[in-house]
Amino acid sequence: MSHAEEPRGTSVAEAAPAAGAATVLVVEDEPSIADVLSLTLRFHRFDVMTAGSVREALALAERTRPDCALLDVMLPDGDGRALGRELRARRPDLALVFLTARDAPTEVVGALGFADDYITKPFHIDEVVARIGAVLRRTRPGDVLPQRPPLRYGDLELDETTYLVRRGGREVQLTPTEYALLRFLVRNAGRVVPKEQLLRHVWHIEHAAESTVVETYVSYLRRKLDQVGPPLITTRRGVGYGLA
Repeated sequence: MSHAEEPRGTSVAEAAPAAGAATVLVVEDEPSIADVLSLTLRFHRFDVMTAGSVREALALAERTRPDCALLDVMLPDGDGRALGRELRARRPDLALVFLTARDAPTEVVGALGFADDYITKPFHIDEVVARIGAVLRRTRPGDVLPQRPPLRYGDLELDETTYLVRRGGREVQLTPTEYALLRFLVRNAGRVVPKEQLLRHVWHIEHAAESTVVETYVSYLRRKLDQVGPPLITTRRGVGYGLA
């Protein structure tokens, strides 16, 4: 069983980092997990470097000065906690997030004595992206992304800088993928967006007619948005989705 939970039948294409994007150093010795993390973070416009060992991570951190390190605890040539302490000693402003299967309370409390966050495996990839973003907003306030005006549609507001969503003045908690889907629908308000176009622009998936990822995430959005207002997302059967 994979440690990362992603919708089946999907793949994520790499996207170029945004100008001024934060750099994340992923330290993970299991290639499949490192690939999922790297591809997904790049999709969300982070600049990403990967290392599979303590030695490689120290060399990369010295050479490239990342903004955040995402660390496994169990590495082939050392302890990720010791690596985290060494990285923090060299760079007091470096954000540290642990991602590990070790979930004993003593492990978590000990790591949070010097790290910014601690995520246990198995994990959901959207949660990892969201928590890295939250840590970086604390450690790089106003510097991770340029200030951009909010997107508005009726009583809906999407803050393009903080990625917060409000409807009728009430905050709606969305995952990064849910936010990306809603943003694309808002940017295309007034028209029906075909499923294939959503797959291409939100997930960067080509030729996946059998995938149900769009339907799944539309249902997630409806469940959250319809709790604070009338139904917002409409379905044109056999065509696509739009906003009411």
